[in-house]
Amino acid sequence: MALDLFKEKGVPLDRQVFTWKDMVQRPYSKLDDDAFTRVRVILMNGIESDALRFKHIVARFNRQLREPLALIRRVEQHQQTLVNWLNPADQSPVETTLGFEQVAIEVTASVALKEPDPYLAQAYRFGMLEDFDHLYRYSALYDRIEGKDPNYLIQSYSDIRPGRPTAVEHRHPLDDLRRPYDMRTAHPLTKIHALLITAAEFQTHDFYMTIGPMFADPVARQLYAEIASIEEQHVTQYGSLIDPDQSVLEQWLMHEAMELYCYYSCLQYEGNARIKGIWQRMVDYELGHLHYVMELFQRLGGRDPAEVLPATLPDLIDFKSHREFVRRTLAQEVDLRANGTEFVDKAEIPPGHRSILYRDQLNSEGSPTETVAAGYQWTPGTELNARVQRVGVGPEGRLQ
Repeated sequence: MALDLFKEKGVPLDRQVFTWKDMVQRPYSKLDDDAFTRVRVILMNGIESDALRFKHIVARFNRQLREPLALIRRVEQHQQTLVNWLNPADQSPVETTLGFEQVAIEVTASVALKEPDPYLAQAYRFGMLEDFDHLYRYSALYDRIEGKDPNYLIQSYSDIRPGRPTAVEHRHPLDDLRRPYDMRTAHPLTKIHALLITAAEFQTHDFYMTIGPMFADPVARQLYAEIASIEEQHVTQYGSLIDPDQSVLEQWLMHEAMELYCYYSCLQYEGNARIKGIWQRMVDYELGHLHYVMELFQRLGGRDPAEVLPATLPDLIDFKSHREFVRRTLAQEVDLRANGTEFVDKAEIPPGHRSILYRDQLNSEGSPTETVAAGYQWTPGTELNARVQRVGVGPEGRLQ
């Protein structure tokens, strides 16, 4: 059922309250729950994290909005706590990392398929192939340090195979900037997409920068350093799609619409009844936030929110496997490279191009993503099972 953004007002801001027990609830099961429950939890933690980041930064430059920003920001702090604490304690940092990359693949694939602007859709496909490769590299690390099969977590929704090799993803900063949408003509879904993918990638970058130094394995430490650098590139790419000429109030209004859009998408797909109830509560809270900002937009900005908001939420995120779309994109676009704001075939990049020089310098002492995956090929059941299949099993279950 379509959600009417102007009629449905949700829970008023002053009634959005929490207790500590309310915030710290029983987490999902990393093996028994559907993999997309993890995907949704990780995505929404990133969305709430970006909501806090955006509001803190705006408050540094806008005296008039400091009080309303602070009021909503505190609720969003507790929303993020509730969502983030749904991650289970028995999920290792590498397992959480695999979930991050599955988010990047499947959510970005859904966005790329639904994006009305062909140029932005291309940008999403471009980044998706790079995150697809990251899942493969981290799967090799998972096998290296834990000896486990990543598909226990991925649940066959996403392929575990190379994408555009991470070693060639490193680009000069000016080759990560993209042409922004035009706020005057862009579809509301285009604005929502750019905000949500930027938020998701920002969270991934911050997580890798936090967790990377905590590993003792030297390859793991270097691997997180390398892929964190690519995530910064992705934040640069997706963030540059947002029209910088939008007013602060308009960006805030669209951010609230984006949060509601994401929670409502989660609500439609969630199979865990307890967590589905959390998504419903967050939808009601975000409706309250949206209407609070709609009033500010009208009173302080002197504009009708209907100028920028759709009447109902546009086509929602599909939390499902996009394997065939990813495979097709990989076959057709793996050799694309960035030259300024444009995507071109790698054959069109001249020798000595700034991104080639940049990449060669970074990789001059080797690429951790190449090192970790050397000789790795995902096989169900991990390397031990592959060895059993290769050499056979003799009497009494002994390897021959």
